[in-house]
Amino acid sequence: MLLMAFDSTQQALRAEMLLEYAEIENDMCPTPKQITAGCALSLEFPEEALDQVLHIIAEEKVEIRGIFLKKGNEYVSIN
Repeated sequence: MLLMAFDSTQQALRAEMLLEYAEIENDMCPTPKQITAGCALSLEFPEEALDQVLHIIAEEKVEIRGIFLKKGNEYVSIN
C-alpha cells in the first residue's frame, strides 16, 4: 500500500471521493508522525493504482503533500 498525505482536510476528503468514484480501493487513516503534513488525514491505496491515482490528482488539481511508500518504520517519498 502507498500513502498519500495532504496539507488540508478538504483536499484529503476530495481525493477520497475522487478515488471512490474511480473505484480505486482506498482507506482514510491518520497521517503517520514520520510525515510532516498540515493535515492529520492521509489516504492509503494499492501500489498498482499509482498511475491512475497520479492521473486523477493531476487532472482534478488535488493538492497533495506527497505519496509515500513504507519501508520498515520509515516512509519514503516516491514523487
